[in-house]
Amino acid sequence: MKDFSKYSAIIIGAGDATGSALTKKFASHGYKVCPVRRPRNIDKLNKLADEINDSGGWAKGFGVDARDEEEIIKLFLEVEETIAPIDVVIFNPGANVFFPIEDTTSRVFKKVWEMAAFAGFLTGREAAKYMKKRNAGSIFFTGATASMRGSAGFSAFSSAKFALRALAQSMARELGPEGIHVSHFIIDGAIDTAFIKENFPDRYALKEKGGILKPDAIADAYWFAHTQDRTAWTHELDLRPFMEKF
Repeated sequence: MKDFSKYSAIIIGAGDATGSALTKKFASHGYKVCPVRRPRNIDKLNKLADEINDSGGWAKGFGVDARDEEEIIKLFLEVEETIAPIDVVIFNPGANVFFPIEDTTSRVFKKVWEMAAFAGFLTGREAAKYMKKRNAGSIFFTGATASMRGSAGFSAFSSAKFALRALAQSMARELGPEGIHVSHFIIDGAIDTAFIKENFPDRYALKEKGGILKPDAIADAYWFAHTQDRTAWTHELDLRPFMEKF
């Protein structure tokens, strides 16, 4: 059985809910986890890393803008050469915004594309460089309902998520034969976060009925995909509460 403690896992977009749950999940199985958020959130990252380290795991946070090519290149090089060989990379930033089409400025459209699609490309490219050396590894991209259909008011977000899904498909077809597992996860529903609680109280009230996604349950699905036998890999997996409409 593979000794996960000899490898590192990079989680881009290690936010307070899903990203943190993913970081803790992979740390609990022995990985040296490297959660990443924008520099302004470094205090939250350090708190997450301290929690993992205090519980017997290994973690180091990185304040990086995933849209910055040089920063991403530097991040991957540092992790690979000073921490452990990179075996898992999860791209999980949030970029969800609502704007009617006539109110969507070029700045908003470009920024959302940079966060959800361009940053995914940079992350996937750098991950592939290191994983191809070992013909092994997992590269996972977090999608959303918007990855499948463009709802009213989400032109920027849907466009970017469609692009990310296409990127994942292309990479899977290119890298799968190299032994690298590329998966795209569609998170179709509200997640148990402070944002949902504060802004969508009616939806959050469904929590008691199991009507919103639990971050820990999402993380379980990512771990399941990562540990699949290569004879039966999943490329796309959609997750939703039992009462969520398709």
